[in-house]
Amino acid sequence: MQIGVIGLGRMGGNIVRRLTRGGHTCVVYDAAAPAIAALEKEGATGAASLADLAAKLDAPRAVWVMLPSGAVTEQAVEALSGLLSAGDVLIDGGNSNFKDDVRRARSLAAKGLHYLDAGTSGGVWGLERGYCLMVGGPKEAFDRLEPIFATLAPGAGTVPPSPGRAGRHDPRAERGYLHVGPAGAGHFVKMIHNGIEYGMMQAFAEGFDILRNRAQPGLPEGESFDINLADVAELWRRGSVVASWLLDLSASALAKNGELDGFSGRVDDSGEGRWTVQAAVEEAVPADVLTASLYARFRSRRDHTFGEKLLSAMRYEFGGHVETKA
Repeated sequence: MQIGVIGLGRMGGNIVRRLTRGGHTCVVYDAAAPAIAALEKEGATGAASLADLAAKLDAPRAVWVMLPSGAVTEQAVEALSGLLSAGDVLIDGGNSNFKDDVRRARSLAAKGLHYLDAGTSGGVWGLERGYCLMVGGPKEAFDRLEPIFATLAPGAGTVPPSPGRAGRHDPRAERGYLHVGPAGAGHFVKMIHNGIEYGMMQAFAEGFDILRNRAQPGLPEGESFDINLADVAELWRRGSVVASWLLDLSASALAKNGELDGFSGRVDDSGEGRWTVQAAVEEAVPADVLTASLYARFRSRRDHTFGEKLLSAMRYEFGGHVETKA
C-alpha cells in the first residue's frame, strides 16, 4: 500500500523503515530536511511540504502523523484537513489525548475525512520487534488500512496466545494490532497502557533501590548484603514471575553501569500518566499505584534516588528519552 508519513523522529522514521521493508510505498515529510534525505536513501519518496505530500499520494489517500502531542499535532491535522479529500484517512499515531481525538474525528467527518487514532507502543525497538497498535476510529477505515497495521505489528508467534482464546476473540490481537473502538478509543487504551507502565516501572525502581541500600552501614549485624544488582536483574529474567521487557531493559542498563552514573534521577512524564489519573477521577475508580507512581516522578525533579536513576535508564532504553535538565 501507499501511505504518507509526517514526523520522522525516533519512532516515525522507523515506522517508515519497517513499512518500506514490508513492501509498502511511503511518501515522507519532516521539518528537518536531513531526516527526509536519510529515508529517501532507503527507498521512501520525500516531500517538500504537506501540500507536496498530499499531491504525491494516490486517492483514496492515507496519511500517518507521528508528531509530539499538543500544538504541533493539532496544527498538522488542521493543515491536512484542508489538503485531503472526502474518503481519505488521517491517522494520528502519537500520544494525543483521547478527548482531542473525539473532537477531531467529528470535525473531519463533516468534511468526509476518516480519522484513526493509533496508540503505538514499541519505542526505538519497534523497527525490529514491531509495534503494538491500539486503533480507534471508523471500522471501514481500519479494515482498508489493515495491511499497514499488520506490517508494523510484531506478528503471530512472537508470544504464545493465552489458553482459551481460540475461536472466541479477535485473532488480530495475537498479531499485535487491534481495532478497539470508535475515535478516541485507541489513544484511551494507549493512555491506560502508559499509566500501567508508570506503575510497573516504579515497582522495579523501588525494589532495586531497596536491594542496593541493603549494603549501607548501620543495619543489624549480619543483615547487610552487598548485592550485585545487574546479576539479580539478569537472574530474574529467567523463570521469574516478574520477567518482562521492562526488566530486560533494567538488566541492560545495570549491565552497562551498575551505578547508573549517566543519570541524575530526574524523571519526566509525557502526559499519559496524568491523563490516566484524570480519567480515574472522572470515573471514580481508585488508582492508588498509578497515582503514586505519577507523583513519584514529580518528586524526582526536586531530589533523586537510585530508583529514579533506574526509571530514567528504563525510559532511555525503551524510548531514547533523555533527561530534561533541571
